[in-house]
Amino acid sequence: MAENKIQLTKADRKKVCFRHQFLQGSWNYERMGHIGFMWALMPILRKLYPQDADFKAALKRHMELYNVTPYISTLPMSIAAAMEEVNATDDSFDTSAISNVKLALMGPLSGVGDAFYWGTLRVLATGVGTSLALQGSILGPILFLLVFNVPHYIIRYLLTFVGYRFGSDMISKVQESGIMDTIV
Repeated sequence: MAENKIQLTKADRKKVCFRHQFLQGSWNYERMGHIGFMWALMPILRKLYPQDADFKAALKRHMELYNVTPYISTLPMSIAAAMEEVNATDDSFDTSAISNVKLALMGPLSGVGDAFYWGTLRVLATGVGTSLALQGSILGPILFLLVFNVPHYIIRYLLTFVGYRFGSDMISKVQESGIMDTIV
């Protein structure tokens, strides 16, 4: 572990958000989005763990099963980044907490994300787009793409920073209260 505190910058978090766009590029039925999750975090993990052994352990930690609606998965990804930041400087930090938080967020976030994106936003975008397309307007498909894509890119970006802030605050509050052992 590193002796000095390494602080993740806004640029580091933006890089995670950009790399997150390729989350499903290697999706598979065994562990789903685990490789995309790990790939998005790789620059941060390399910065936090300059020693190869620590870096490889962090990569391995993120090769577990991971499946969250892609449009909101920057939230657990940035929480994990905040937890990795603490782990890089705190030898007493239990790394299983990172996996436990990811696991605990998968179900609830997927339920909310699927309902909002697939059940609401997509239906709304389709309604707007098809009503114009049926009238022969080229604006139909364009508006469909805009109504569906603009909100989810904005939300992905914002959740990157909200999750990091939440993760940092959550870790310090949980450690202060002494319930980290209970969570783990």
